[in-house]
Amino acid sequence: MSKGVITLLSIWGWLMVSLCAIAGFCLQVVVTLVVYPFDRNRILAGRIFRASAVMATTLNPFWRFKRFTGPNYDYDLKGPAVVISNHCSHSDSFLISRLPWEMKWLGKRSLFKIPVVGWSMYLSGDIAVKRGDSSSVNEAMDKCLGYLAKGVPIMMFPEGTRSRTDDLLAFKDGAFRLAIQAGVPILPIAVHGTRSALPKSDWRFGRSDAAVIVGQPISTQEYELGSLDELKAKSRAAIETLRERLR
Repeated sequence: MSKGVITLLSIWGWLMVSLCAIAGFCLQVVVTLVVYPFDRNRILAGRIFRASAVMATTLNPFWRFKRFTGPNYDYDLKGPAVVISNHCSHSDSFLISRLPWEMKWLGKRSLFKIPVVGWSMYLSGDIAVKRGDSSSVNEAMDKCLGYLAKGVPIMMFPEGTRSRTDDLLAFKDGAFRLAIQAGVPILPIAVHGTRSALPKSDWRFGRSDAAVIVGQPISTQEYELGSLDELKAKSRAAIETLRERLR
């Protein structure tokens, strides 16, 4: 495929992302005004936002995203959990949005300042955090605990940022500390194939056949804050196994 064709198709792809984001945001506003008194956890607004991301990937000529299903890999989350995934690309969120349940995402505060997309994150009830700011981190964790207490799952990337290689980065403590404090399971998921979807230092899209896979929940009942490292190691091993399955 020539560079000119790639450029034209990338323009189309970004146009679809923009249109889907705008349409989703407008629908979120209407729905929030109507149902918020009956949907304080913003479940419907969140599902609209995730659905707009799925639609954008469907209309992108470079991407083929799917959810991997099969024996032992078709877990359907019902109830609170801390969902964790490896992080390869900015496109990971588009792929993970294909999961059929609503989660509240913990994300960098700067993302919430992006026009339309950031507004949609706010309307969805997603949680902003400023890295390196202890008060912001504590406030975000309190909001996460509040959602979990109401039965709403939380989505986090325990690496904290995208890995530039195929290797997992070191896991931070936050997701595991949160799960232990809330007494909810860790649900490991994994993504594969998204690294090429948004090439570094290039606004154009890349070809990507990517999939997300869901593992089995890991109970935190036997863990205490003092055994945090054991829980991290077990969760990391689970994600590595899922990644191998996708490969």
